[in-house]
Amino acid sequence: MTTLATETTIDPALQSAYDEVLRRNPGEHEFHQAVEEVLGSLGPVVRRHPHYLEASVIERLCEPERQIIFRVPWTDDAGQVQINRGFRVEYSSVLGPYKGGLRFHPSVMLGTVKFLGFEQIFKNALTGMPIGGGKGGSDFDPKGRSDAEVMRFCQSFMTELYRHLGEYTDVPAGDIGVGGREIGYLFGQYKRITNRYEAGVLTGKGLAWGGSRARTEATGFGTVYFAREMARHAGLSLEGTRVVVSGSGNVAIYAIAKVTELGGTVVACSDSSGYVVDEAGIDLELLREVKEERRERISAYAARRPGATFVAAGSIWDVPCDVALPCATQNELDEAAARQLVSHGLEIVAEGANMPCTPGAVRVFREAGVLFGPGKAANAGGVATSALEMQQNASRDSWTFEHTDARLGQIMTSIHERVVTTAEDYGRPGDYVFGANASGFTQVADAMLAMGVI
Repeated sequence: MTTLATETTIDPALQSAYDEVLRRNPGEHEFHQAVEEVLGSLGPVVRRHPHYLEASVIERLCEPERQIIFRVPWTDDAGQVQINRGFRVEYSSVLGPYKGGLRFHPSVMLGTVKFLGFEQIFKNALTGMPIGGGKGGSDFDPKGRSDAEVMRFCQSFMTELYRHLGEYTDVPAGDIGVGGREIGYLFGQYKRITNRYEAGVLTGKGLAWGGSRARTEATGFGTVYFAREMARHAGLSLEGTRVVVSGSGNVAIYAIAKVTELGGTVVACSDSSGYVVDEAGIDLELLREVKEERRERISAYAARRPGATFVAAGSIWDVPCDVALPCATQNELDEAAARQLVSHGLEIVAEGANMPCTPGAVRVFREAGVLFGPGKAANAGGVATSALEMQQNASRDSWTFEHTDARLGQIMTSIHERVVTTAEDYGRPGDYVFGANASGFTQVADAMLAMGVI
């Protein structure tokens, strides 16, 4: 492995912009982390292109175009009124309508949504599709709620949010806690209020009412396609590799499926209660039964799978592997876990979740020469296929699974080529973090300059 030179500090020319982010957004630590990660890469870019600084592009990019916060009242099955808080951060529309998912989870707050929306700007730019960046959600927890309760919440949420949406304005999708059930209720309420069938206003819809084949699989598949391209570029292969995938939700399940198809063996996956190790390879059908059909904890997998073990304490990253695919949530893989993985001979990391590796972990990987694919590049397959769904809706068309999956593969290959080429152009070969940040930023910045001070 070769050791990459890394930038550990923000360029002095960008420090004042970052200080202003800290001043104007107190307490929003995840947002600060996301901004620092991007600005930490942009020193060489602004030195080569000082006009970005002269036009205050950085300052404008760090401030969302619009931040929406609203009350969501709804009635539970016991007749009690519940109150949640809803968010939509419409971050940047210079490349197209705001595009990004909705997350329903108790941890959601404004800083969470801003961090996700900021990342989404550059992720969407890397796809090459005409979509801007945004994100939204609520501190509502759908776990343990009946379908009727989820429906009433979604209808109340959309009753406020609908006025800010539109197929040419803002197009949400799903994220953690928002699957096909929730998208259905949200779309139904949007259709009811607006009295029009605007299929392109939400993505992740069911196939019978405007959805796209391969959308469910896209983020997980896309992450593995990106990891495959990383391996190929380095003269490696995923075939025969030992792989650990954190999480056991939609992204993790389809990452496991694609790794298995490409000849790798996924030996561990997890949920918030712990992780399972299955040296024979995760049984995908059993995992789907446990997590998708029965909605049980991951321990139920080990209880039904001979030879599998469940571990409630510790970290899934204690399990040795060649390839790590963190697909659960932000900041799940820290510096200590990264050092443990490196000591076991780790070769490739591709982020299936948004910012799942802490800055310390990323530094460890890059200094050790581990191939590291940041989420804004590696997990862009989901939003790319959402954009393909928007294309199908606009043309009143429906593509086959094979055609959509092929397009997804082409997009992930194109993202990889773009990231690698940008890094090489700046004399930083193999630096996927720099390549992704610099490439996404320049596309957005050039569009902003073309449109004037808006």
